[in-house]
Amino acid sequence: MSPPSDGPLVGGGCPICGRPRDAKLRPFCSKRCADIDLGRWLKGEYSIPGAPVDEGEEPSDRDEDADLN
Repeated sequence: MSPPSDGPLVGGGCPICGRPRDAKLRPFCSKRCADIDLGRWLKGEYSIPGAPVDEGEEPSDRDEDADLN
């Protein structure tokens, strides 16, 4: 793994606006874009795929034990 550079990072632009990335704020170009992304995570706009769960449903003991192994 190479150390971060002072210039734009290889691999595309800012995921929010597409401008060149800032090494200090990677993968974003500015604090504004980083804050926009954080807001999206906090509002639940991003999701990680998984098995659907009903609102009132809680995981069973068997599911919890499987995660420990």
